[in-house]
Amino acid sequence: MTDIDPQLADRHATVSQSIADACRTAGRSIDEITTVVVTKFHPASLIEQLAALGVTDVGENRHQDAAPKAAALATLPLTWHFVGQLQSNKARAVTEYARVIHSVDRSSLVTALARVDRPLDVFLEVNLTDDPARGGVEPGEVLRLAETVLVVPTLRLLGVMAVAPLDEPARAAFGRLRTISHEVRALAPHASKISAGMSGDYAEAIAEGATHLRIGAAITGKRPAQP
Repeated sequence: MTDIDPQLADRHATVSQSIADACRTAGRSIDEITTVVVTKFHPASLIEQLAALGVTDVGENRHQDAAPKAAALATLPLTWHFVGQLQSNKARAVTEYARVIHSVDRSSLVTALARVDRPLDVFLEVNLTDDPARGGVEPGEVLRLAETVLVVPTLRLLGVMAVAPLDEPARAAFGRLRTISHEVRALAPHASKISAGMSGDYAEAIAEGATHLRIGAAITGKRPAQP
């Protein structure tokens, strides 16, 4: 039996209740929400505790950290999400364990993922800032990128993903993402999911239709020093 840190259990319970409250405020069902616990830099032992608390979805953003953890925890009923920027030359390696990729932002990455001979769920990452150096496809190019995904039989387009900019209210940014989501759904009705909201802004994301939350420190606690 896994020993669970009581502070971890408390944080998980607090966030779960806060998500339920935000759903109630937004007139939504908690069943619409998938909480992906982002375990960046945390050890496999913490993920094992999360699984014991009922967590089924975990997120990582660096392949070199994620791969050994996924291998060590292969017997647990976990769905691994890759939420960081993904280099095309690491696409195949990442998909050895990750079943959901949240950061598809260019056609070359779609081409690399198309070479993987297993089904994958993907989100299109949208850049909501004016900085072209930030990760994500420009809003005006989202539909073109969606079309490249839709012709690949092994890729299932779930919807869109974004990180809120730091220089504007999160809800306004997520409102723009929701509009882009509607545009994608006009092209691909099944692509109705929205990956948005992190530890500091998940309530605003829920209010704007987010279905997948990427929550780290609010649940996991202070992130360990980068190895």
